[in-house]
Amino acid sequence: MLRPWVTLWAMSLLLVRAVAQYSSDLCSWRGSGLSHEAHRRDVEQVYLRCSQGSLEWLYPTGAVIVNLRPNTEPSSGRTTEVHVCIKPQTFSQGSHVYLEHEGDLRLLISDKDQAQGRVHCFSMKKGALFVEAIPQTDISRKITAFQYELVPAHSPAAHMYPFLHLGSVTCKPCSDQEVLMAVCTSDFGGRGIFRDVMPGTNQHSMVMVTLHRLFHQKSGVFMRSGARGRSWSGRINVPAPCVVHPGEQEYLLTGSIHFGGPWLGCAPRYKDFLKLYAEAVNAGTNPCNIDTD
Repeated sequence: MLRPWVTLWAMSLLLVRAVAQYSSDLCSWRGSGLSHEAHRRDVEQVYLRCSQGSLEWLYPTGAVIVNLRPNTEPSSGRTTEVHVCIKPQTFSQGSHVYLEHEGDLRLLISDKDQAQGRVHCFSMKKGALFVEAIPQTDISRKITAFQYELVPAHSPAAHMYPFLHLGSVTCKPCSDQEVLMAVCTSDFGGRGIFRDVMPGTNQHSMVMVTLHRLFHQKSGVFMRSGARGRSWSGRINVPAPCVVHPGEQEYLLTGSIHFGGPWLGCAPRYKDFLKLYAEAVNAGTNPCNIDTD
């Protein structure tokens, strides 16, 4: 008769061996080094075709090649214009993450650096992710896990997302066309003011903002506030070199969501945006319609 702990161990092993699978939307993958049979290769190919998702590798052994591709037609030719950004979970350990291109490997994130949870970005044309387990006798409690995002290199205000750039970001004003595209395609957009600047990191600061008008948002960055809920409040990340001016001056506030955090994008003075938008409407060149009243 088997001892109870032996039965539980056998059941857990069967469960771990069965978890290697894709999510229903094919955006994420969860696998286990224990699922490798003796006759299988030590390197497993994983294909993820979404703009964002995650990978979780339990008890890593061998290696996994992660092929990330945007969910667009291959003939579009825009693959080389996309950056891949990955963010390790702070508990991630047990492997090194490399960039693999034509057989060459370049270290991207070492095992010990994953605990920092820092975002790393690279151009998709530089290759695929090669995740190699560290050989060790005890693989228990080792989990390699990270989130990924695909960021268009030429999206409005991409120059202000610090992790896309090895040096400092460029805090130049957006062009007229970038502003018009930003108000239509950004993850959030509205009319509001900067309130308070709070301490952040050497890469960004946190700024409290109040919106008097919210055009759109993809997630709950801004919550209703003020008398009768007529305004919206929230916090957004601003690259460290960029200066904002708290006060009553209204701005068009647009930006993007990266790994759950909002980042400021194009932010011209609102009166300048109104003039630009009116001219675009009269010329029939506005990319979308915004209720500015």
